[in-house]
Amino acid sequence: MPGEKSANPTLDAGVFAVRLENQIYPNMESKAIDAGPNITSFLHETRVFPPPAEFAAQANVNSQEDYDRLYRQSIEQPEEFWGTQANQELCWERPWDQVLDWQPPFAKWFSGGLLNVSANCLDQHLDTPVANKAAIIWEGEPAENGMPGEERIITYRQLHRDVCRFANVLKRNGLKKGDRVIIYLPMVPEAAIAMLACTRIGVVHSVVFGGFSAQSVADRIHDCQARAVITSDGGYRRGSIVPLKKNVNDALNLKNAEGDLLTASIGKVIVLRRTGEPVAMQSGRDVWWHEELRHVGIECPAEPMESEAPLFILYTSGSTGKPKGILHTTAGYLLGAKLTTRLVFDLKPTDVYWCTADVGWVTGHSYVVYGPLANGTTTVIYEGAPNYPEPDRFWRIIAKYGVTILYTAPTAIRAFMKWGEEWPRKHNLHSLRLLGTVGEPINPEAWMWYHRVIGGGRCPIVDTWWQTETGSIMITPLPGITPTKPGSGTRPFFGILPEVVDDNGVKVAPNTGGKLVIRKPWPSMLRGLWGDPQRYQDVYWSEVRGSYFTGDGCRCDEDGYFWIVGRIDDVLNVAGHRIGTAEVESALVSHPSVAEAAVVGRPDDLKGQALVAFVTVKSGIQTGQQLRNELRNHVVKEIGAVAKPDDIRFAEALPKTRSGKIMRRLLKQVASGTEIKGDTTTLEDFAVLAKLTQVEE
Repeated sequence: MPGEKSANPTLDAGVFAVRLENQIYPNMESKAIDAGPNITSFLHETRVFPPPAEFAAQANVNSQEDYDRLYRQSIEQPEEFWGTQANQELCWERPWDQVLDWQPPFAKWFSGGLLNVSANCLDQHLDTPVANKAAIIWEGEPAENGMPGEERIITYRQLHRDVCRFANVLKRNGLKKGDRVIIYLPMVPEAAIAMLACTRIGVVHSVVFGGFSAQSVADRIHDCQARAVITSDGGYRRGSIVPLKKNVNDALNLKNAEGDLLTASIGKVIVLRRTGEPVAMQSGRDVWWHEELRHVGIECPAEPMESEAPLFILYTSGSTGKPKGILHTTAGYLLGAKLTTRLVFDLKPTDVYWCTADVGWVTGHSYVVYGPLANGTTTVIYEGAPNYPEPDRFWRIIAKYGVTILYTAPTAIRAFMKWGEEWPRKHNLHSLRLLGTVGEPINPEAWMWYHRVIGGGRCPIVDTWWQTETGSIMITPLPGITPTKPGSGTRPFFGILPEVVDDNGVKVAPNTGGKLVIRKPWPSMLRGLWGDPQRYQDVYWSEVRGSYFTGDGCRCDEDGYFWIVGRIDDVLNVAGHRIGTAEVESALVSHPSVAEAAVVGRPDDLKGQALVAFVTVKSGIQTGQQLRNELRNHVVKEIGAVAKPDDIRFAEALPKTRSGKIMRRLLKQVASGTEIKGDTTTLEDFAVLAKLTQVEE
């Protein structure tokens, strides 16, 4: 509460305090921290928000002493700690023989144990009151321009029945334990049903984001030698139909340079009827989901799976080379997803939880499907875009269903800021009690807007850092005990030992920029890259020997709080200074005229690299040379002359994927004036890219 001391005496919320709208906000300072040869980190945030007393009193973790004790045990006695958690959190068919077998960089967790993910997410709830509770609340695109405007509520008992029936469909179509299946579906409940059905019978799924192209689908099929594709006649997006089945048909006809089919392993295509649009079906290969259900029963026992049995493969996006298939296995992944969901989001039986991610990404796996369902939580799934048909779509859904927890991306938050406060103000958001961010570092300006406008100044924010590779959240506040600083992921979760190191792998001093590594294995870590163990070692374990290299630049402050400063690939060498673009972007967005910014580098004969900023402004703001100069000077004031952008380009919008990720690869090409190359099929709006490539006056 305002004026109270935090649990950590070094995080005194009363220091530097000023009163603003009846809330205590400590002042913010910005100063360059000299990192020598390391990454230079500029932003120094001193505002601190202790957990509200009312929230802390009922939190699942509400004692700093308990956290400190358990965290210390998780680092010093990891096998004892994780063994206890696995016993408490998971339902086992057979107990394990060994908690951890660590042969760096290869880990095996809970070897010898047997369990099933589907049973942990569904069967365990059937003899409890959770059975008749909503498991999934699904909202389709709204009834505009002929859209269906559907909504569905599926209880845990109904979801169990639907998963069993579809698992039997998979078996009817020849799929068995160990086979790989591609799931290429819109954001409908059947996406979760398909995932859970695969896990029920031991089939390894690989979900492909619905915005990916036919070539991307074919590459993933080829890499994992999938035997089947589960898709739909189409999906809805902004009033248009996304032709998923057509894309699959095209993918199945693609050949390599030698003329061989990339997708020869595919024997079956199971098609969900979603839009009713006519699609080409190949006899003997393609079958309709709804017709197959007529031939199967509702009983399907869960297959006991080894703890280390492959669960899913998730391919990283954006690479122009060979797809990188991140492999996650059964027990360790589920433990990480379940425990973090319960503790980070402080789950209560009455919560209506909404993670806005697509199931095609790891966030959708861990925090739309597996984590929430394993905890018996109601999870919201939405098919459409946040601004279709109007920019208040999210706020309508929150008010309609009484959403209590919202977990979304900083990119989305900055878009909400640009659209204006009037849209959330139209709706009652008082059901919200906790907010979360995921996907990239959140700049303090967006954090403050999220806290004030969406959370009404009363909701803690859990700013989470993790990766596809880590499987579950790694650095995060625990909302009942952790004082938060806008822009910081704060402290590590149980069992996670992060460090910021220099190029030699040596831990750097506090407030010094460096490379973020993880020193110890953890249960939900990736087990490798599908079919390529050498690449796994080279990519993740060779940069700093003996440690997992995250690929992120970071600093750790004097309070032990971690601040991600961006991907190492996005750290630019400007006149001898290694500058993380995320901090320059944050400084730009702190200007009252700016809604969003993306900073990239272009070659420069004098400085090595020059900073180019692409900026979108808030509604009603006039762009031009005056604002350009003002923004350049603002960056100088915030973080110093070394970070002053050489060029600022105003844009109506930035090129983004459908999931909201800025395609910086394209911006680098625009900034350098080179030809646009690489896959652009995931681009949400091609007109945005076309406008950026025009010569600016």
